[in-house]
Amino acid sequence: MKKYYLTPATLPDWSDYFSQVAVIEKNGIKTIYVAGQVGVDRHKNLVGNGELRDQLQQTFSNLQTALESVDASMANIVKMNIYVVNYHPSDAEAIGEVIRQHFRMGQLPAMSLIGVQALAEERFLVEVDAEAVVNCD
Repeated sequence: MKKYYLTPATLPDWSDYFSQVAVIEKNGIKTIYVAGQVGVDRHKNLVGNGELRDQLQQTFSNLQTALESVDASMANIVKMNIYVVNYHPSDAEAIGEVIRQHFRMGQLPAMSLIGVQALAEERFLVEVDAEAVVNCD
């Protein structure tokens, strides 16, 4: 079994707290764990106007970047958790829109949508973490 951790230079560096990506390779299968991604660019600048939709777009872009750093894609995601600050049912429209931009119907990952009181920083409205699997053979 091979295990490694990384923080791609194209993502925000939170390495004092955690790695952006952790990978386990075993028996020709690569399991990828992506840390919670938020709506900031690689310099930790908040993207958009503080709107949920803007933060979701950047969050999913960061998720895609994390996966590409280990030769994977959004199609390899099998499980996602989406955490939304002060979740309201009306938020589901924006969330569903962004999900449909990145995944094909019938190939959606398992997902938990979780309303939370707060995230690591007050400016964050949404955070997404994911698990992906790639056949290395």
